[in-house]
Amino acid sequence: MENIDLINSFSEFKDNKHIDRVTLMAILEDVFRNALKKKFGEDDNFDIIINPDKGDLEIWRNRIVVADGEVEDENQEISLTEARKIEPDFEVGEDVSEEVKLISLGRRAILALRQNLISKIHEHDNTNIYKQFKDLEGELYSAEVHHIRHRAVILLDDEGNELVMPKEKQIPSDFFRKGDSVRGVIETVELKGNKPVIIFSRTAPVFLEKLFEQEIPEVFDGLINVKDVVRIPGEKAKVAVDSYDDRIDPVGACVGMKGSRIHGIVRELGNENIDVINYTTNTQLYIARALSPAKITSIKIDEENKRAQVMLKPEEVSKAIGRGGHNIRLAGQLTGYEIDVYREGSADEDVELSEFADEIEDWIIKEFSKIGLDTAKSILEKEVADLVKITDLEEETILHVIQILQDEFED
Repeated sequence: MENIDLINSFSEFKDNKHIDRVTLMAILEDVFRNALKKKFGEDDNFDIIINPDKGDLEIWRNRIVVADGEVEDENQEISLTEARKIEPDFEVGEDVSEEVKLISLGRRAILALRQNLISKIHEHDNTNIYKQFKDLEGELYSAEVHHIRHRAVILLDDEGNELVMPKEKQIPSDFFRKGDSVRGVIETVELKGNKPVIIFSRTAPVFLEKLFEQEIPEVFDGLINVKDVVRIPGEKAKVAVDSYDDRIDPVGACVGMKGSRIHGIVRELGNENIDVINYTTNTQLYIARALSPAKITSIKIDEENKRAQVMLKPEEVSKAIGRGGHNIRLAGQLTGYEIDVYREGSADEDVELSEFADEIEDWIIKEFSKIGLDTAKSILEKEVADLVKITDLEEETILHVIQILQDEFED
């Protein structure tokens, strides 16, 4: 059969799980009609019959019989003599249907046709994959590690779709081997050219929220609402929860007896420390809860500038700030307020940082005060490396401040 080369290529597509029979037939017909237009200039007088399940293909050209010597359009008309070679009893004015063999299009045209067919199928598959995963943005998803690159991990799902997890979307303690099953969320889906790029994330706050939905029945059932989630992936997270049912303790339900419910989530996130707090519309109370485990003495709110001045006893300051400044940073993100921490009183031999205004610039003093370091000793007691982590100051600036404070105490 002359159509055999192209028909054989149907076998690559007919069992394709991303495409239904009707769509495949439409794509095939479109590809063949484009080839006919290039060969004959038009395709409206051609019938294309396709059976993709079997790989059967027939193309018929319909023409009108005209008297010999009167053919004006060879694509639309056929002479009586030529028509009678097909069927001896044709007469002028009758319609003639003649099968077109693909080989008559020429080898080059057949190769181009096959390549166009492959391209159309892939384009259709890519569009379907894009739509499928676009609907899954923000949803929990599992995939298997296929291979590991320097800056990303490539995963495959059960249907063979490729997902990319960049280095910055991985929890710092994550370690993967080929074949490992990984949980995360579909963060974004984009079309680059005609190919969908699916970004998989384990650092997105929504990943933690979805884990709460999966692991805590009351959250899944809607009895407890996760109001907000903020994270420093792999280090610390704060989750604000609420319930419309006064009989439910949302924090207790999420944490479970001796942390039994939240333990699996913590383990999934590389032992990320998770604070679960009760959400409230009372700003002062919300900030106080967000700074947990520190116990505050008083709060002064500046609504216009979204700032909060928090007074704490000296022994509570380090709790409020947290390791690496994580606690105060997350509390600010959770509440939407810039939180400045102040010590309540200071020892007689200590000196307020504001006393050094002549030698230390005001913005530097404010930067230290924001995290509760408002006296000379509170700064000198810290390691330089820790101060670099918990402030936005350069090491050189911090060393300069320390030198000024040391000189004062030596005097």
